[in-house]
Amino acid sequence: MALNFANNNSLSAITTLPASISGGAMTLISEQTASSSATIDFTSGIDSTYDSYVFKFINLHPQNDGRNLKFQFSTDGGSTYTVNMTTTFFNAIHSEDDTSYAQLQYETALDVAQSYPADLIGAVGNDNDENLCGTFQLFNPSSTTFVKHFISRISSSHDFPMANDNFVGGYANTTSAINGIKFNFSTGNIDSGTIKMYGVG
Repeated sequence: MALNFANNNSLSAITTLPASISGGAMTLISEQTASSSATIDFTSGIDSTYDSYVFKFINLHPQNDGRNLKFQFSTDGGSTYTVNMTTTFFNAIHSEDDTSYAQLQYETALDVAQSYPADLIGAVGNDNDENLCGTFQLFNPSSTTFVKHFISRISSSHDFPMANDNFVGGYANTTSAINGIKFNFSTGNIDSGTIKMYGVG
């Protein structure tokens, strides 16, 4: 069998992909900016259009110190958020003084088993320069056959102070289509910050 090689000239001439080839591009669907907001809810745009949905957290700042970012799912467009989840939760932490904490650990107090809401990150600081940034991805939310898997990775300035890198994975234990999601801190408002929702083709 002969092997065919592309040269630089042929690659530079490609300006569009054929319609049958998916580029896996992220399409911005909506974004919300907090201003002393109790919650940020996405109750439209989560449907069968995309295979997965990515949420980008940009500079979320809690009103109160040492608060956890939580989330819940809805199957009725945000009327209720009562979908049970099972999650795993581990993080890597490192203190600013380089002496108190430097470890990777599983957080048994921050996972859930057939419950809601669930935590995405713990103990975010509320000093003027403290915040969190990261990504949450929900897979195939419109399936009526399978449970709905999700993964998240978020970095924050912990209230200690220290760097806090959190990894969460799990599933929403429902075969109903998920069409809403809510984010909030454990107490107090989301003082500021933006969450963007993208569809991934």
